[in-house]
Amino acid sequence: MKLISRTWILAALAVFALNVRAGEVSVAVAANFAGPLSAMSAAFTAATGHSVKTSLGATGKFYSQIAAGAPFEVLISADDETPTKLIAEGLAVPHTQFTYAIGKLVLWSAKPGYVDEQGAVLAAGQFAHLAIANPKTAPYGRAALELLKSRGLHDKLAPRLVTGESIGQAFQFVATGNAELGFVALSQVVVPGKPVSGSHWVVPPSLYGEIRQDAVLLKRGEKNPAAVALLAYLKSAPAKALIQSYGYGH
Repeated sequence: MKLISRTWILAALAVFALNVRAGEVSVAVAANFAGPLSAMSAAFTAATGHSVKTSLGATGKFYSQIAAGAPFEVLISADDETPTKLIAEGLAVPHTQFTYAIGKLVLWSAKPGYVDEQGAVLAAGQFAHLAIANPKTAPYGRAALELLKSRGLHDKLAPRLVTGESIGQAFQFVATGNAELGFVALSQVVVPGKPVSGSHWVVPPSLYGEIRQDAVLLKRGEKNPAAVALLAYLKSAPAKALIQSYGYGH
């Protein structure tokens, strides 16, 4: 009986200690990475005891918010320029920036058979609206404009562009039928365990600049063990495997 009591007490103390150590990390997350981060959050919490509080949006907008004092502790960016800039301005911790994924641009329609495997639907122009993310704040939006210019289609299609604040909103424009097709992230279309909906064309990387997606520890998270732990987890083998399963390069 004493042994059982002692075991129970030790277990209770272990749980108490875990709760004392457990914390929360506030993360600004590029909208294209919403699915992977949501999928890995449970495993991260199980492994560390820490929880993740996420805010989704466009990287450029997050930069403005962080510069204005927003209480984010980690930035999971859609580019590598923004984390570099934040470090240079003293808003992020030096030597904590790393590339966690290489993004891939895709032309997608919620309609099966609508987008062909070569993206010829763009030149055909048989649509009223083409969704993209705001190129001023979203790297995937800039990549989409690069593609249109490289194919000589920008001027022709500019009047049909429907611009979302982030890649998440651009995806919603297409998913709800407000745009027949749009440029989104492959990670939004390829979801592990689910069939790919609609039709899509994976844009050749040679047609736009590399979307190197970096993460960085922000100054506000420098002393938060949960923030440091999340960045470490992003580098782990299970996290890398999950990220690749969403179609990202590495």
